[in-house]
Amino acid sequence: MTTPPILICGAGIAGISIAYHLAVHHGIEDIILVDERPPLSLTSDKSTECYRNWWPGPGNAMVSLMNRSIDLLEELAHTSRNAFHLNRRGYLYLTATQARIPEMITAAEETSRLGAGPLRIHRGVPDDPAYLPPEPQGFANQPTGADLLLEPALIRCHFPYISENVVAALHVRRAGWFSAQQLGAYLLEQARAHGVRLIQARLTGIDIQAGRVNAVHLDDASRLEVRNFVNAAGPYLNNVSQMLGIDLPVYCELHYKVGFKDHLGAIPREAPLLIWTDPQTLSWSPEEKLLLSSEDHSRWLLNELPPGVHTRPEGPADSPIILMLWEYNTKIVEPVWPPPLDLDYPEIALRGLVTMIPALRTYIGKAPRPALDGGYYTRTRENRPLIGPLPVKGAYVIGALSGFGLMASLAAGELLAAHLTGSALPPYAPAFSLTRYADPTYQQLFANWGSSGQL
Repeated sequence: MTTPPILICGAGIAGISIAYHLAVHHGIEDIILVDERPPLSLTSDKSTECYRNWWPGPGNAMVSLMNRSIDLLEELAHTSRNAFHLNRRGYLYLTATQARIPEMITAAEETSRLGAGPLRIHRGVPDDPAYLPPEPQGFANQPTGADLLLEPALIRCHFPYISENVVAALHVRRAGWFSAQQLGAYLLEQARAHGVRLIQARLTGIDIQAGRVNAVHLDDASRLEVRNFVNAAGPYLNNVSQMLGIDLPVYCELHYKVGFKDHLGAIPREAPLLIWTDPQTLSWSPEEKLLLSSEDHSRWLLNELPPGVHTRPEGPADSPIILMLWEYNTKIVEPVWPPPLDLDYPEIALRGLVTMIPALRTYIGKAPRPALDGGYYTRTRENRPLIGPLPVKGAYVIGALSGFGLMASLAAGELLAAHLTGSALPPYAPAFSLTRYADPTYQQLFANWGSSGQL
């Protein structure tokens, strides 16, 4: 008799990663990926495609997970001749608020101690450490940790396009971006070469016998006996888990991304990911203020908006495209497909970015037509993923990867593969298991949770 296969529900980056690790690194031959949509098309292709190891606590679990994932990304970049265009330009966090500098130093020192790498502070004095600008392409031979630039002249020297009001810049160095589609395609190609099968169908039911998963039903009326079942359904994580009689502590937020043609070159093509960390009130003309204040649905745009607007160049050196993102109005929603789009989002994000990059003001009122896209972040309340076994025997979950699914995907897939195969687990494994919610120590941490690390 043949052994029933392992079935993975969801062909996003998480599902593809677990299939890759099981097939390529553990030699498991009978693996089925099931998804009603083409691979990587639901959420994985809606990302900014960035990565970083700079994550807050409590504890070092997120830093450790991301360090491991970046190790694996770099290994794959070497073996594939960087088929997915990994770079190490970094994240540049910016503030124009002098009073926030002590807070930035304290937070950066804490993240450094968690294992994200050394912190180098540049105050504009003779014994400052050297600041090494990032290379626009590639990822080798670049600094780790972070550089905190507290000398405005130094900031202006290296980032002259940034607002003159900036008083501090934290340049996180083990960070950058890559092509999500090309990474996913590479992993899927390797997995399929090792026997993974991809079925385009929708999961409609799961059979449980004697407390264990033993079969699944698809919308083509087929029934497949399975040995193990992996829920990698992204925004539909809870819909699938409910077929097992399990409610997961997750929810969805709708997030947007704008592709914008910066034909005037306001943002240099070699720029890192740029993030404004101060709250701000948008600049409106008197006529615009009057119009906005006259409608209930728009009056909130006159209020102070949260920090976090960010941007980066997209595409090759000769591309004019930049990405613009700002989660100024996140709401918990039920996922629907296609997601509803907020047509005001590009204008609001652009105005937010003007505070950080004044040259973008030229586009106000005469911007090129933007490309607006949307997807869902699936989150736990503390913004840590779920990776590990479920209460039903033979059932596993890999999800709640929020806005960090691409950067965490390789280590997350490796971790779940270790659970499935009975291999040794890394020290950070308990921090991502569903059982953490039954741990009184974790509950105490949860009650006093600080920053989620989410952009």
